Amino acid sequence: MSRVFSGIQPTGEPHIGNYFGAMQNYVKLGQDYGKNSIYCVVDLHALTNPNAFDPALLAQRTLDMAVANFAVGLDPAQVTFFVQSQVPEHQELSWVLTNITPVGELERMTQYKDKAGQLESVPAGLLMYPVLMAADILLYKADTVPVGEDQTQHIELTREIARKFNHTFGETFPEPRAVNNKQALRIPGVDGHGKMSKSKGEQSTIGLFEPLDSIWAKLRVAPTDPARVRRTDPGDPDVCLVGDYHKLFSDDQTLRTVYDGCRSAGIGCVDCKKLLMTGIEEHLSPIQARGEALRADLDSVRDALAQGTREARAIAAPVMEEVRSKVGFLRP
Repeated sequence: MSRVFSGIQPTGEPHIGNYFGAMQNYVKLGQDYGKNSIYCVVDLHALTNPNAFDPALLAQRTLDMAVANFAVGLDPAQVTFFVQSQVPEHQELSWVLTNITPVGELERMTQYKDKAGQLESVPAGLLMYPVLMAADILLYKADTVPVGEDQTQHIELTREIARKFNHTFGETFPEPRAVNNKQALRIPGVDGHGKMSKSKGEQSTIGLFEPLDSIWAKLRVAPTDPARVRRTDPGDPDVCLVGDYHKLFSDDQTLRTVYDGCRSAGIGCVDCKKLLMTGIEEHLSPIQARGEALRADLDSVRDALAQGTREARAIAAPVMEEVRSKVGFLRP
């Protein structure tokens, strides 16, 4: 039985990078796998980023992330969707796996080295992040994990951890495979500086629930092809972030208009941005309306999360019991 697992961090308002890179894929896989699509808001992982999580906001951001996923079309009645910290087996399995994972393997993780290099004091949780991620996946014996290419190394480590546990304690876990969503890496920040990321601040992102006038204010000053110094200069939409955004939000006819007009200088950059804004409004307005309705009925969101927790624990509890038995813990 094939099973999908993925987690998303509640570190601020979700943006279009999260949507096209992960959330949209959750909806599609949910339609294909049903209740064997298991997704969670990984609030435990959020603690590893001291600059991103706020104890006063963590619970609210966790709820907001659930609202966002439901607003984009993820049906909690169709998939299993829950909050990581509400299933304690995640932490328990993580500790077991910690003790069979070499420190050297963790220290060579690219994301660890990149993030640790930006901190004066590195929390141990940052080093152990991939072990908790492995526990998240293996706890449900998931064999399919949709991730961006920047997470592929963590999935390889998860496979190694599963292999080592199976060799030491007997066949227990499948070795999961990563399903890369390359689109997750191709969405540039609206400020033109690298990949869209919440860590770079609001000027880098277009939020899913951001007011449309705020989005336009960012687009209006967003950088375009530097070759277009004058209105009459032809450009290349393939090297322009506005062109990249059109690929996400515009239909085929608009895309042809933009590409042909840019290359021939038939339309200017402002016109190109206005066409893009039309596509963004058409795409995001229904999502924002559904989000508003969900926020007006948060009890239903909490009920959906509670049901998801029950469904997750129905899978996680027997797996953890199997692990306890194989590791040799004294049973009551």
